Order: sequence, then C-alpha cells, then structure tokens
Amino acid sequence: MTQALLLLSPRVIVKKLSSVYQTQPVGYEEQPMFLNMTCQVSTSLAPGELLRLVKALEAKMGRKPGFTNSPRIIDIDILFYDARIIKTSELTIPHPRVAERAFVLIPLSEIAPDLVHPELGRRIADLARVVEGRNSVLKWTSGG
Repeated sequence: MTQALLLLSPRVIVKKLSSVYQTQPVGYEEQPMFLNMTCQVSTSLAPGELLRLVKALEAKMGRKPGFTNSPRIIDIDILFYDARIIKTSELTIPHPRVAERAFVLIPLSEIAPDLVHPELGRRIADLARVVEGRNSVLKWTSGG
C-alpha cells in the first residue's frame, strides 16, 4: 500500500489516510486475509484519467488478470469523485458496492464520516454503523 501511494504521488496529492484494516476475503475465500485502507486525494485528473492511472499502477505492481475476486497483490478502487455520479462502460462512481462493503465503509468512515453518498443521500458514518460484517473489520498492526 505504501508503494502504491508513492507511485500515485506524482499525479495526486494524498490529503487523508485511514488506518489499515484486516478483513476476510470476499467472494473467493480460498486466499489470505486482505489488508484494506482508504485515502482521500486531490487531483487535476479527470475520472477516466484517474482510472487509467490506477490500472497502470496495479499492473506495474504485478497485478495479473484473474477471475472475479481472485487473489491479487493490489486492488485500487475509485469510490467517489466529489459528489459526481458517473456511469460509463469503464467506470461507475460512486463505486456500485461501496454501501454494502464493511471493509470499505469502516476505513472510509475514519477519514470522511460526513461524506454523503450522492445516490443514497446518507452519510458514510451512518452507512458504516449498520453495514453487515462491520465487526469482522479489525485494525491491523504490523505484528498481524
């Protein structure tokens, strides 16, 4: 995650970082635990340009194509882009499953509790308080 943030830094300014959280894999469960975090960034890149940047960064870090929810070294998602709603063949913002993923909402609520989901009209902190699986999202320490 540190490497990904460093590789992003020439094109984005990291404003806030959440803690790192350890979670069970979702979907395909025959893989190691995941580490998740969220960050708030500032960028002059348009949403499509930002998507191309993060996909190139994932490839540079060694991410290989695989099946849905397959093991991967890095997975970077664009959750929100201001309060915009974007639906193209390449990109959907807000991320379509953000409101049902505890591993996203818990770290996101740490750095942006008052952010309002532009389609649901609900604060991130409120969504995080009721999302299924929130008790299995645990702050990670380097000791594991």
